[in-house]
Amino acid sequence: MSWTRRFLTALVALAATLLVAAPAALAHEERPVTFPDGSGSVPQYREGEPDLLVCKADRADFERRTAGFPDALRKRNLKLFDRCQDKGYRHLQQAVDAVDKPGMNIAILPGLYEEEPSQPKPTGECARLKAPKSALGYQILSYAQQKKCPRNQNLVAILGKKNLQIEGTGATRTDVIIDAKYQKLNGIRADESDGIYFRNFTAQRTTFNSLYVLAGDGFVIDDVLTRWNDEYGFLTFASDHGLYKNCESYGNGDSGIYPGSASDINNGRGYDVPRHSIEITGCRSHHNMVGYSGTAGDSVWVHDNEFDHNMGGASMDSAFPGHPGLPQNHAKFERNLIHDNNADYYKYVADGTCAKPPVERGYERGVVCPQISMPPGTGIITAGGNWNLYEHNWVYGQDRAAFFLSAVPAFIRGEEAWSKQADTSHHNRYAANVLGEDKKGRSRPNGADVWWDGQGGGNCWQGDAGASSPRTLPECGAKRGDVSGGSDRLAGEPVKLAQLLVCADYNVQERRLPAGCDWYGARGIERIETQIALAIAAVLALVGGVLWWRRLRHDRLATVASALGLVGLVLDVAGSTMGLASSYVPALALLLLAAWWIGLGLALRGARPVFGWTTLALGGLTLLDAFDKAVLLIPWIPLGPAWIRGLLGVVWVLWAVIAAAGRSDTTADRPQTDADTDTEPEPPHASAEGVMA
Repeated sequence: MSWTRRFLTALVALAATLLVAAPAALAHEERPVTFPDGSGSVPQYREGEPDLLVCKADRADFERRTAGFPDALRKRNLKLFDRCQDKGYRHLQQAVDAVDKPGMNIAILPGLYEEEPSQPKPTGECARLKAPKSALGYQILSYAQQKKCPRNQNLVAILGKKNLQIEGTGATRTDVIIDAKYQKLNGIRADESDGIYFRNFTAQRTTFNSLYVLAGDGFVIDDVLTRWNDEYGFLTFASDHGLYKNCESYGNGDSGIYPGSASDINNGRGYDVPRHSIEITGCRSHHNMVGYSGTAGDSVWVHDNEFDHNMGGASMDSAFPGHPGLPQNHAKFERNLIHDNNADYYKYVADGTCAKPPVERGYERGVVCPQISMPPGTGIITAGGNWNLYEHNWVYGQDRAAFFLSAVPAFIRGEEAWSKQADTSHHNRYAANVLGEDKKGRSRPNGADVWWDGQGGGNCWQGDAGASSPRTLPECGAKRGDVSGGSDRLAGEPVKLAQLLVCADYNVQERRLPAGCDWYGARGIERIETQIALAIAAVLALVGGVLWWRRLRHDRLATVASALGLVGLVLDVAGSTMGLASSYVPALALLLLAAWWIGLGLALRGARPVFGWTTLALGGLTLLDAFDKAVLLIPWIPLGPAWIRGLLGVVWVLWAVIAAAGRSDTTADRPQTDADTDTEPEPPHASAEGVMA
């Protein structure tokens, strides 16, 4: 990195640090963990009779639950039930505790499992554990503390068990239900349990997440349903060799599927990688805050899934500290259906529903309490990711945008080095996706196809992307890594950064929804973008108007230019209220403002040459900004023209105030005419003596 880029990076990072008033939120706080060594493998499903059985004692209830099964499956379950009554367990935790060697299978027979022995609050030494508290109030326990007090936070705790398989024996995944009743942080926690295999059951109703795999090398989640949790349905963290398949999740306050801090095995590579750490396929995640999310979701292969009717379809980010593997990199999304992610769940925060205890909120009736800030109506959100591939997906029916890309400075994740502050939002490729059309070819347009803050290098989009902001985008070539019209910028557009900063100031616990952000319902003059545009327009109209009146109102060119500038200011404010539907309006406004400054500069050169040339330079930068936004992103510049134009604009306003505040002689700054030089003879003055006489 050249010294110039280092200097600019430092300035940008310093400016961002000063602008950010609120500390970063902590989406998922856990004890310090490291990635597995990668020596494991994805476990295989094992056929055969189970080693351990879990069932309830009520035979009449069991027969009712299995009455509609196919005959062979019903008979098998009845046989297992008889065996379970003699040698089985009534709670899953009891069976897990009985596992005494690797490679055992536990079968859970149809029924509702509330794990009553795990439900009570901790007592004795377990109630007095010393551990740091998370921002949400729960203790961040060490592995030793989890082993000592497994029921403090977990309905079912699987700690250090190897190659264990847990399977429901019902006809569908809802025949076996593990229900925490909002009494535990986690439904099932598999911690340092390599080779775990979960199959064919439902886990639900926790104050954090239903199914949690932590620090595991090898896991499978197969045909499992999770629902109605404060945060996540499925959460896997600091794990490798993982497979989600044929799963479903809904009703979660963060995401249905969360492969956070997946093993960072491809850091430093380009697009071509030898393998991925986690594969997700055949799953559906719907009616959550977001269908899929992954802080440090590294090297995750997400294919042939459906993410629909959430607030957002999928997201990955580098926005939260305490996650190994940051910044996020090398996710691969292909052949997914990502559609109709337009839910509005912030209303439940605004009306106080989410301030009630979880059991009273109504999750089962469709309530979702969003845990973090995100733009509703968006297909795929990438906030600070690198080397991600989004190809051959169907993305349609989003009200806001199909793709949303923004950078995240490193200090947000707790890294202070200046050289790292602009290390996100690079080499993300969006190509060969079907946008605004479903699989049957029916038109289902997105509000826009792309929203990008403008930061980063090597990013590219497919050439047939429709409405976007900026209007022109770097285009992907046929080969991965080929980019046409690319840019490499240290910071995004200033107004977009202001919007992101305002929108990030959300807190579900405090019922704080930023008033100036359209993510939470702000419209028209309420939007921060419109307020900025209106404030700038008011200052420029006032200062420019006074300057014209006092110095240039007799100059025809300056008068015409000022009229064009006024129209440009009006268009700029109007365009800020229209969102992405007004892709050409901001560029037209900039053209008119450029004409204004150029006209003023030409008029001012005679009487005030330095100020005049400065005004011309401002006009030229404004023209360059319009070109950058509407025609072609200008390559090889570390900051967009809007930054330089804004800084020079501040200087110009102060200079214009000084220029307008001088002597109010209206002829001082207009060209002299013959009338100005022709003088009348001075009349004779009467002397005092003459007057006296």
